[in-house]
Amino acid sequence: MEEIEHRSLSINGLTMHVAEAGRGPIILFLHGFPECWYTWRHQMVFFASRGYRAVAPDLRGFADTTGAPASDPSKFTTLHVAGDLVALIDAVAAAPADDGGKVFVVGHDWGAVMAWALCLYRPDKVKALVNLSVPFSRRNPNRKPIETLRSVYGNEYYICRFQEPGKIEQEFSQIGTKNVLKNFLTYRNPGPLHLPKSKAFSDTETSLPPWLSDEDVNYYASKYDATGFTGALNYYRALDINWELTGAWSRGEIKVAVKFMVGDLDLTYNSPGTKEYIHNGGFKKDVPLLKEVVVMKDVAHFIHQEKPDEVNANILSFFNNYSSSYYCSAL
Repeated sequence: MEEIEHRSLSINGLTMHVAEAGRGPIILFLHGFPECWYTWRHQMVFFASRGYRAVAPDLRGFADTTGAPASDPSKFTTLHVAGDLVALIDAVAAAPADDGGKVFVVGHDWGAVMAWALCLYRPDKVKALVNLSVPFSRRNPNRKPIETLRSVYGNEYYICRFQEPGKIEQEFSQIGTKNVLKNFLTYRNPGPLHLPKSKAFSDTETSLPPWLSDEDVNYYASKYDATGFTGALNYYRALDINWELTGAWSRGEIKVAVKFMVGDLDLTYNSPGTKEYIHNGGFKKDVPLLKEVVVMKDVAHFIHQEKPDEVNANILSFFNNYSSSYYCSAL
C-alpha cells in the first residue's frame, strides 16, 4: 500500500500514529476492537483516488499510539478519546481550505462509539458522519452499563469477561494472539458472544474467509504482540466510568447529518431491542439528522472489510452531498 503514508503527531499528551492518503476534504476513519488503522486499508486507497484525504489514527491504547497508561482504565473514557480526536482534527485540518476545521467521520465498533461521542460533545468539528455496526446509545440514568449487561447476558458475556484486569489477557496469551484475533474477526453468529471461563475460544483451527488474509491477521497480531491487549480492553473497562462522567449529556441528541450501516448478522444489530430502536423511531429521535439506515444482507460485524466495495459506495454517495465540487472533480 504505497499510497498510504505514516507519521506520528504529538496529540493531547499522546504520540499518535496516523496513516494518511490523498488530498482534499478530510475523512477521519476511526477503528474498533481488535483492530487499528489497518482495518481501513480498503477505504483509504478508494477515497484517496476520489478526491478525498483519508486520515486513520491508531486510537489511544492501540498499536503504535503511545502515551496513555494502560494500567489505568479511567484514562480511556469517551471524554479522553474525544479530546484526542478534537486535537487531531485541529492538527490535520488547519489549512483555510479545510472547511473551518471540520471533517467527515467514519467509525466502526469502538470507533463508532467515539464518533457518536465526538458528535455529541463537539458537533462543530464534524461535517457529516457514517457510522458502522454500533448505533447511538442514549445514557440510561438509572442503571450502569456493566450491571445491565450482566443481568441480560450473564457473567460469561465477552464484555463482562473483559472487566477483570489481567484475567482475560492471561487467557489470551495461552491461546495465542493470532488465534484470538482469528476468532474475533471471523465471528458470524448473530447471537451474543460468550467466552467460557478458562476456555475463551475453541481449540479448533479457525479458517479465514475470502475477505481476510493470513497477511492481514499477521499485521494485526504483530501490533498486539508488541502492546498486549490491555490498552484496547480498557475501553470496555471504562464503560461504567463513562456513565459516571456523562450525566450532563443524558438527554443529548446527535445534531450532525448521519448515515448508519450494519450487517444483518452483526451481533450488535441482533442484541435485544436494537432492531426496534433502529427501525421504529427511537434512533431517529436521538439522531434527528439521521438520513438513512442501510442493513446489508449476510454480512457480519466487520462490514467494511467483508464488503468494502458496497460500503465505500455508500460512504461516497453520502459524503458527496456535503463536499465541494472543486475537491471532488476527480469523480
